[in-house]
Amino acid sequence: MECAWKGRATRCVGPARRRCGSCGAVAYCSASHQISHWSEHKEECKRLEEQMKHIDVLNEFPFTFSVEATVQVCEKQVTRCSFLSKRNIHQLGMWLYECHCGTSLASFDSSRLIDSWDLPDILCPCKEPESPISKHLSSWKEYYEWRCIPLNSPVALLLHWPLTIYHAVRTGLGSRIFEIYEKLHIHYLGPEKELLQLAVFAELHVLFPGLDVHIELVGPAVPQSRDGECITLCKYARCLSMDCVCKSSECVSWDVHTSKTSIITLNLRKGFYHDRYRDMAKDSFPHLIIAPNAGIAAYPSWLPTILIKEMNIPAIFSDYCEEACNLGASCITSVTGCPLARPIQLNPFRQPVAVEGSALFLPCYSNCFLYGM
Repeated sequence: MECAWKGRATRCVGPARRRCGSCGAVAYCSASHQISHWSEHKEECKRLEEQMKHIDVLNEFPFTFSVEATVQVCEKQVTRCSFLSKRNIHQLGMWLYECHCGTSLASFDSSRLIDSWDLPDILCPCKEPESPISKHLSSWKEYYEWRCIPLNSPVALLLHWPLTIYHAVRTGLGSRIFEIYEKLHIHYLGPEKELLQLAVFAELHVLFPGLDVHIELVGPAVPQSRDGECITLCKYARCLSMDCVCKSSECVSWDVHTSKTSIITLNLRKGFYHDRYRDMAKDSFPHLIIAPNAGIAAYPSWLPTILIKEMNIPAIFSDYCEEACNLGASCITSVTGCPLARPIQLNPFRQPVAVEGSALFLPCYSNCFLYGM
């Protein structure tokens, strides 16, 4: 933890060991820094106090590694590096940027699609499910049971991207999507590390059986060399088992009810959404906008993007903690003059390993909470 007043008028005198007595969510290096911060902190203190009461809910996952990945990571008994190393996936393929080992995203050659789980077939969804999806999935436990994956498998660390899309579509467009749409167009804002994990989006085949899904991924992190690139995901990410069906099968999802295969296409666009959306909308007008881990209150570049509310398209944002969502929601309502269309809610498909180095004592997770306009 860093002092909540760090970087202001005076230097910190030491580690942040003095926690706020009311909320317990922030800490300070000294009484003077705590006093100086109060004029700002008093507005959020009560809100953070309420959020601290729900830590157990945030840390609740069904996995065998849940305590290790949540409490022990937050208490610095375990690191994300050691978690991945224990499972022999540290700095491999799609797992490369799931820890802080000093490698920057920009330094990686992202010209090819990484399409291997680096796990045995028993631990990953590399082939068609044994039965089609029969109900709306509402938890990791339901998903793992349906896909016949044991609860010691770490694949949820990467699958939180497509499962969050699945949940956002259900939240933003309702449950009748298969009756209304033949092709679902999604504009996906601000992709970063998922640019090296695009193969996991093939899971949308079975999450939306018989429905074509086209996703425009737009953001400044997209390499210039890949601007305009289109990727068709006709196979699932593959496992390590040499005799697995994923090595020979086309692995496309077939909806027995409609006798139709689903097609998942991804289009990469470099730049900010407010600069690119008019050109994108000509070819792919969105049914839904999704912005994962948006950080709306932290980045001024969101202001002109929020003003695109004129498109009248549902937009779902996620963030690492509830407080970030509160700040983002405040920005949206002040800019648009309208209340949230979808209130802040916990994402059941948040990534199940805590983010290291949080500025709060609240546990933070990738895609932890959702809200929308």
